[in-house]
Amino acid sequence: MTRIPALHDRIRTEIEGQILSGRLKPGDRLPSELELMAVYQCSRMTVSKALSALSGAGLLQRRKRAGTVVAPRPAETMVLDIPDLAVEVARRGQAYRFRLIDREVRAAHADDPREVGLAGAGQLLFVRGVHYADEVPMAFEERRISLEAVPEIAAADFSVEAPGSWLLRHIPWTEAENRIGAVGAHEAWASLLNLAPGAPCLSIERRTWRGEARITLVRQTFVAGAFELVARFGAA
Repeated sequence: MTRIPALHDRIRTEIEGQILSGRLKPGDRLPSELELMAVYQCSRMTVSKALSALSGAGLLQRRKRAGTVVAPRPAETMVLDIPDLAVEVARRGQAYRFRLIDREVRAAHADDPREVGLAGAGQLLFVRGVHYADEVPMAFEERRISLEAVPEIAAADFSVEAPGSWLLRHIPWTEAENRIGAVGAHEAWASLLNLAPGAPCLSIERRTWRGEARITLVRQTFVAGAFELVARFGAA
């Protein structure tokens, strides 16, 4: 049975989304706890728990008698955005589709420190699938998602929306790590991309966090020439 997110989690996620989208800017003042209690029809403890989580993630500053404001960001920032493949393919004028190969809810493999770090003592959702552009396979994906951090994704329908698109729409991220490299197509999945084993591919491995919580670990392997990652860096 899927756990319905607690109200303090929903409050935190909604405010977090406003901050990360830029609707709430550094220095902007949030409504008072009493005002938030009225909006969400909840107790002060529930509101305080949500605001404390955002403060712990470095997104808010809470000051006695001065209220709660959006925390300033570092003077300089370098950001490599997380692309939504469905959106990127549509921008190219192509039809996008995600085909789910398999999904499994399980504990972390004890011999895989990355899985242990992601799931801890809880469970993770393991997903494999293929991304298509105009019905031509463009990327093979293996994704692990912490169900402690994102319990509601266990009920998501990936025949309607790819897991990456679902996460970008529902779970704002505060930190990401990318590893990009060239690899040969593995014989276990090369045929899914209509490639010969060892054919050149672009590999992007990404981990994301929301505050201290680890969200997902994904590896997307692209057919050579099917995708390019573009980023512009500079002072914020």
